[in-house]
Amino acid sequence: MEPMADIPVQQAYSNQKNNYQIMKYISTLILTFFFVCTANAQKAANPIIENFGTIYEIENAVNPDSKIEYKIVIDLKTLQRDKKSVNPGLNNVARMMNLHGLGGVEAENLKVAVAIHGGATDLIMSNEAYQKKYELDNPNLQLIDELKDAGVELYVCGQSLLARNYDQSEVNPQIKIGLSMLTVVTTYMHKGYHQMVFN
Repeated sequence: MEPMADIPVQQAYSNQKNNYQIMKYISTLILTFFFVCTANAQKAANPIIENFGTIYEIENAVNPDSKIEYKIVIDLKTLQRDKKSVNPGLNNVARMMNLHGLGGVEAENLKVAVAIHGGATDLIMSNEAYQKKYELDNPNLQLIDELKDAGVELYVCGQSLLARNYDQSEVNPQIKIGLSMLTVVTTYMHKGYHQMVFN
């Protein structure tokens, strides 16, 4: 039988433990509320490419010069490891455009050409060709359409097509076939475009 003097001590300890658990629960709720409010404060934005390349405004950031006409040629070779998902490099093209748009650059002042090759070559396939190879719909089709609607010129490297045994008939009609990535990039550079590389 426990001594009577020990019972109040045990009750006090039990009450203290319950109070600690309640305070821990309340603290968790407060932190969760804080993070939800913070996340909501950073609103997602897609000013140019509506359904891809989501970006967020950054307070007090240095923005691009909205008076400049930006001319960019992108060397895109990002490998698409997950064949069910959009190519991350192509999505980055959308992000780059949306970031300029968020910074005040009008869509008509953003001239973009993309030379697709190497590990990114799969994304250029028509849906039929993609289904034949992977038994999946090509997840890049909508993004390609939105980029084209925004004025982006898309090319696939002809040398990459040959290296991967793709027939020209398998190429999405939205995408032009260049002699090579190298010649597409150098041609645009001589037209005053600045090169970006998406590995």
